[in-house]
Amino acid sequence: MAKLLLIDALNLIRRIYAIDVDQGASEQQIMQSCKARVHNACSKLLRRIEPTHAIAVFDGERSWRYHYYADYKHSRKPMPEQLKQNLPFIAQGFKECGITAFFPEQDEADDVIATLASKASNNQVHSVIVSTDKGFLPLCCENIDIYNYFSKSFTGHSEIKEKFSVPYHALTELWALMGDKTNDIPGVKGIGKKTAVELIAEFGQVEHALNSTTLASATRRKLEQDLDNFILSKTLVSLQTDINLGFNLSQLRVIERK
Repeated sequence: MAKLLLIDALNLIRRIYAIDVDQGASEQQIMQSCKARVHNACSKLLRRIEPTHAIAVFDGERSWRYHYYADYKHSRKPMPEQLKQNLPFIAQGFKECGITAFFPEQDEADDVIATLASKASNNQVHSVIVSTDKGFLPLCCENIDIYNYFSKSFTGHSEIKEKFSVPYHALTELWALMGDKTNDIPGVKGIGKKTAVELIAEFGQVEHALNSTTLASATRRKLEQDLDNFILSKTLVSLQTDINLGFNLSQLRVIERK
């Protein structure tokens, strides 16, 4: 039975690189070590997950989100130039394990991975997404697992509810309401996590809340005054699952290396 391994490549690489760059080695030594650590991580993942198909997805240049909202990720530190220039070299760590390395032109890895996972799930193929990015958690379902390589743990519905205080399917509503500072997504002015969680618990969605006569007047006022930012934020935090990728599952079979 097919099983698809989906690796958020930069999420893995940047954490490995952060460890290596602190060792005070030369650039060449850092890159060699980073590639070797990526290879080692992939070997462990292949043994742990036992996939039949696998792909490591990188980020393209300035996805649709940057054009849709000019301040998207504007305060995030850019990738170190020496790392950016050496990504093709580090990507060999994936390829040497028989894992396809994919560099999209513009699409973000999140949307590419979401598309692959959703298409696989629709065809009853199990996927495992390897990332520490919380943005993948709304995808969590029977056919899609989320795995943290660094903590060696899966995140399920109970862990999501415990951490965020809402069910997995309400996460995009939560983040659209309260915003997401790590990605410079604004949310609704004056609404923090507590109010957002309470609103979701009572009404499920903002649309239902606004149509209700029991919504607190102060919360209604904040929502109505900043509804445009809510709509914008929800669009930004929602993963695309319908990208035209130009390849299919059969092309991602893990190539056994001797």
